[in-house]
This record gives sequence, C-alpha cells and structure tokens, in this order.
Amino acid sequence: MAKRIFITATNTDIGKTYTTKLLIEAYSKIGLRVGVYKPIETGVVDFPVDGKSLFDTASSFNPALSELSLNDIVTLQFTLPAAPYVANGGAPIDLALFERALEKIETLCDIVLIEGAGGLFVPVDNDTMMIDLPRRLDAVTLLVTHCRLGCINDTLLSIKALQDTALPYVWGFNCRDNDVSFENTSLPYFKDRYETLHFIRDDIDTIARALLDTITQA
Repeated sequence: MAKRIFITATNTDIGKTYTTKLLIEAYSKIGLRVGVYKPIETGVVDFPVDGKSLFDTASSFNPALSELSLNDIVTLQFTLPAAPYVANGGAPIDLALFERALEKIETLCDIVLIEGAGGLFVPVDNDTMMIDLPRRLDAVTLLVTHCRLGCINDTLLSIKALQDTALPYVWGFNCRDNDVSFENTSLPYFKDRYETLHFIRDDIDTIARALLDTITQA
C-alpha cells in the first residue's frame, strides 16, 4: 500500500488544493511517484475544478497516472456547493467506494495525497464527518490553517479535534499577501505557544518531510 496523506483545513477556501499541489512537487523532487485523490467535490458544474487541477499537476510529474480518468480521481461529484451531506440530500455514502478508488490509484504511485472537502467537521452523511476519513483511509493528516484574524480560535479548535481523536497530524499556515495583520494580531500567540511553526509557502519541503516522519511513527 502506498503512503497516504489526508489534506484538510480549518474551513473552506483556506488553501487545500494549493497546498496539495506544492506537496506533489515536493515529493516528486525527492523521487517519489505521487498520486492524488479527492473523494468528494461539491459545486461541480461541468467538471470538478479542484480535482482536475490536482490530477493535471500530479500527471505532469507522474505520467503513469494517464491510465486513470478524472472520475477515478474524484469519486463523488455534486452540483450544489455545500457540505456533502446537504449536496447529496442526506443520503448515506458507501465509504468503501473511497477505499476501492484509492487501491486503484496507489498501484501507480508511492504516495497518495487525499484532499478533503471543507474542514474537519463537515458532514459527509448522517454517520460520517470529514474527520472520520483519515482513520478510515489509514492516512496521516495535514491541517492547513489561515492567517486572518480569528486564526487562533480556528487553529486551536481543529488541533484539539485531531488530538482528541488521536489522529497523527502535521499543521501549517497558508498566509496570503493580504494577511497584513497576522504578525501583530495572531503570530505573537503562536510564537509563545509553539516551538516551531510551519508556513506552507516557505516550508513545504520541511512539511513534506515531517509528514513522512509521522507516517513512519504512526
């Protein structure tokens, strides 16, 4: 079985796809064949935009993925841009679909990057939240957080959820150019609380290695 990493975030539009694409490049640079998987994408009109972006990027580094189709990469696609529970009308989802899709993808790679939808407590169906998928799929988690005002609360809540469920994880900030208040309003707290901080844009190689180390230790 290939190594598996589940990329989640503190909310939607935080930078999961951006981060996953950087990880594709980081792992490819060290000689790993990288695959990608997005179990669910909502807000799909003509095709799953995020899934296609991931698939195109991964395929440019790992040509073996050309054996797959976009539907292999994104199992469930819903038109409504909402939580999967809502987009699917509350119907149950067979999680075995995700496991079978992963098994097909990982025959072509050494590591699979699995991108979630929204944050950890986005409902998949009546019985499953997004936070349940890393354990079900036997994946280490990367939590992506933001640098806007409110990131302290959002980050700590997500970290506590991962800790309370005993999920192995690494986390990092995805700061954007307009996050001008971060250094004054939020960074001082994180510097006081944590010995080491990771930033997606600057530290992606370090984050990639930390995830591999976490997989080994899990």
